[in-house]
Amino acid sequence: MRYAISFIAGLVLGSVPFGLIIARLAKGVDIRQHGSGNIGATNVARVVGRGAGLLTFALDVLKGVLPALVFKQFFGPNAGILAGVGAIAGHIFSPILRFRGGKGVATSLGVFIGLAPITSGVGFVVWIALFLAFRWVSLASVAGALAVPTFLILARNTRLAEFTNGIMILAVAATLAVVVRHRGNIGRLIRGREPRFSWRKDEERTG
Repeated sequence: MRYAISFIAGLVLGSVPFGLIIARLAKGVDIRQHGSGNIGATNVARVVGRGAGLLTFALDVLKGVLPALVFKQFFGPNAGILAGVGAIAGHIFSPILRFRGGKGVATSLGVFIGLAPITSGVGFVVWIALFLAFRWVSLASVAGALAVPTFLILARNTRLAEFTNGIMILAVAATLAVVVRHRGNIGRLIRGREPRFSWRKDEERTG
């Protein structure tokens, strides 16, 4: 029962479309009808503004951190993992948005902050490095996601080890979800047509 509660709680919190809410409150727009149409922080930042984008990012991270960390502390590691699975699933397939949603990057980061903070830090550093180098959010997101299971394996027998079977399964599943959600972006990267991120609203329409 505690595992079911953990998953459902994560799903409920993960389903809250903060990007949609913030865009409507800040500018009175449906973010799904502007820019790339995505409800994530990147599109909110471009359409509404930097502050709104950063707030969306923070809240999307938080809705991953809270259920993973809380249920881990109260019910154990497996409950935390299931709460994290629910949060990521809720964000990507939000019942509030008729089972549509974001790409899962920020919420996945939040889940791993709660469950494996060192590993999440490595993934975030990879994201920051590639974003600053190339300004492709999609490339940074996919590379950051891939860095998580890679680091779990490489650090398994070191002092930085956070590897468990459950964490590894979650890492692989979350990474696959991020890659699949970015498949259009990956195709544009391969064709050399992926726009770079800009704070200007007339750029990066397909991110």
